[in-house]
Amino acid sequence: MNTIDELFLRFEQLNDIGASLSHERNLDRLLEKILIAAKQITRADGGTLYLLTEDKTHLRFEIVRTDSLAIAFGGTSAQSTSGMFPDLPLYRADGSANDNMVAVYAAITKTTVNIADAYTAEGFDFYGTRQFDQRTGYRSTSFLTVPMKNHENEIIGVLQLINATSEVDGQVTEFSLAAQRLAESLASQAAVALTNRQLIQQMEGLFEAFIKLINMAIDEKSPYTGGHCLRVPELTMMLADAVDAVSEGPLAAFKLTENDRHELRIAALMHDCGKVTTPVHVVDKATKLQTIFDRIQLIDTRFEVLRRDAEVRLWRRIAENGEADAARADYDDFCRQIEADRGLLRQVNIGGERMKDVDIEAVRAIANRYRWRNEAGAEVAFLTDNEVDNLTICAGTLTREEREIINHHIVATIKMLEQLPWPKHLKHVPEYAGGHHERMDGKGYPKGLKREQMSWQARMMGIADVFEALTAKDRPYKEALKLSQALSIMNNFRNSGHLDPDLFDVFMSAEVYRKYGEKFLSAEQMDFSAKWPG
Repeated sequence: MNTIDELFLRFEQLNDIGASLSHERNLDRLLEKILIAAKQITRADGGTLYLLTEDKTHLRFEIVRTDSLAIAFGGTSAQSTSGMFPDLPLYRADGSANDNMVAVYAAITKTTVNIADAYTAEGFDFYGTRQFDQRTGYRSTSFLTVPMKNHENEIIGVLQLINATSEVDGQVTEFSLAAQRLAESLASQAAVALTNRQLIQQMEGLFEAFIKLINMAIDEKSPYTGGHCLRVPELTMMLADAVDAVSEGPLAAFKLTENDRHELRIAALMHDCGKVTTPVHVVDKATKLQTIFDRIQLIDTRFEVLRRDAEVRLWRRIAENGEADAARADYDDFCRQIEADRGLLRQVNIGGERMKDVDIEAVRAIANRYRWRNEAGAEVAFLTDNEVDNLTICAGTLTREEREIINHHIVATIKMLEQLPWPKHLKHVPEYAGGHHERMDGKGYPKGLKREQMSWQARMMGIADVFEALTAKDRPYKEALKLSQALSIMNNFRNSGHLDPDLFDVFMSAEVYRKYGEKFLSAEQMDFSAKWPG
């Protein structure tokens, strides 16, 4: 191949490389692609890519490659550069430039350095290079060191290539002027691509930090929902990974790109952001009578008032009629009755899975059994209508009105998310986050969607949300369930049209519940060991 043909081929390679760099999202892979591309177009045997540290005082080794020695550090390699190579300081302790090191010189002066032979070159310290050669038997000869400048002409890194090889005989030779120009062009493209990627990562990092700030605000209102906001995304992504790995059945074609995963994670992080609008006394309602405090204490006080009044009646009856034995027997019977009634009210106030009908009637009977004088001196019913309504809640601790307030958080979530100008790769976030309380049978909320109207991602979040709620250790109104209990309930939900059956089968067969449990549940909860037969 003549020189002109080779040059055109390298220009084509350079164009292809530029297009490839512009599409790469992963920073480690991007850095690796930059170095490998530079080695290819210059026919270099080895190379190093340095990045300027955030404080702009050092060059940090990011990627190291030497083909003939099979050396690969950083990037997608299993071997990290961390701890292997010390950072190169740009300045000495006295503040003078550390410009006897060729990579540092290129960074400080913003100029390319092309050295034909490091062993005969003057002006630079190649002591470390010679030490490396002695250890490995390598011969570091030609060096091409190119500064990487961004669109503002600021140095962001240095690209250093070692030992150009001749296309004719494969022998080490110096880097040609044409190779230098190509490397400089690539360094310029790479710097732009790298800067853009870093800016995007910074914006994504800022956005995720803002999301976590919202969750922190929810956490400050309620430590219970705050933990939920952190755990549901973890479980959602565990399930997504399991589904992505499926190769058979109805989910075999479901695959997630890196963008898809990012979108789902953002949706999971924001799935309960509407809870910032939910009153904290409803979110944290641990007992049926709780508002900003547990009103069972007021009822205890009323019982004490009844006991005091009964004692007054006892002594008055003895004083007036002398019926000491009968009066004391009646007083003792009354005290036993109010103690039993107080115990019942304290018990039903706790809430639970289901309140018995006989207990509901007993609460209503207590409300009508006693009268007492309030702080204004008026004789009133022992329990107010609101207290009766709360104490006779069939399951849990929330009244119908309070449950509607809780449920409204998903409406608020959807409204909040739909107001944001989502970029194309995040446009499904409102749908994913807003669908985690829908059911497969259409009986969910807020839109009453059915299975076929929902994305797989929204259905995944539904499973994650339910399982986290069942096993959570930090809820004020219930004890955390063991795995066996939670999975039994989940299986019933699967069969009753609440949860997606295909996704639940993967949740079980891939033992997603176990991976989550090992990370978030207590040892006492991890009682399930059977394999899922589905």
